[in-house]
Amino acid sequence: MPLEDYPRPSVTVDVIIFTWRNDELEVLLIKRKYPPFEGMWSIPGGFVEIDESLESAALRELKEETGVRDVYLEQLYTFGDVGRDPRGRVITVAYFALVPAPLIDPRAGSDAAQADWWSIYDPPPLAFDHARILAYAMQRLRYKLEYTAAAFELLPETFTLGELQAAYEIILGEELDKRNFRRKILSADIIEETGDYQTGEGRPARLYHFREDAVAEVKARRLFP
Repeated sequence: MPLEDYPRPSVTVDVIIFTWRNDELEVLLIKRKYPPFEGMWSIPGGFVEIDESLESAALRELKEETGVRDVYLEQLYTFGDVGRDPRGRVITVAYFALVPAPLIDPRAGSDAAQADWWSIYDPPPLAFDHARILAYAMQRLRYKLEYTAAAFELLPETFTLGELQAAYEIILGEELDKRNFRRKILSADIIEETGDYQTGEGRPARLYHFREDAVAEVKARRLFP
């Protein structure tokens, strides 16, 4: 049968943008300027143009909302429940991005009144089915953190082992044994000492950075917990 005999649902992309700020995992949200859900917060996103791929649309939305493009971006899931958008039949393909905070210049796009960071553990009420999408993205991030070196996409260039453990604990939502954490993270061979120390109160702490050849996929074994 010809294509015109079939209904044509619209397709959007939504981009969950994670970063590490103020010792906390945060997500970038926008306040909607227009209906539906005018004045409510939502995940940044938009309609896919007829001449662009899904990934190109996601990268375009990411650049419009953060000013960056060359960052870790991964397709998350497709959400297509009937009725998820009051405007009609809309299917969205969700992506998530891991962006170091110093690279980001949050900005509200043309269809948003405001763009701001929110704690992943204390977001506002969200439009559409975005609460479900955000929860799914957090689940995926935790999975990647347990099996991979995804944290290096979020953290600053240098950090102490204590800071790294704190980040893992907040994202995983559980306390990790200090000795076991350090043994596992060092044996994974993804970080190395910089030769510098973090000074301040108490004993100076060694500074580390992720190796230049460290990649998101480390080894086929669970690192944490």
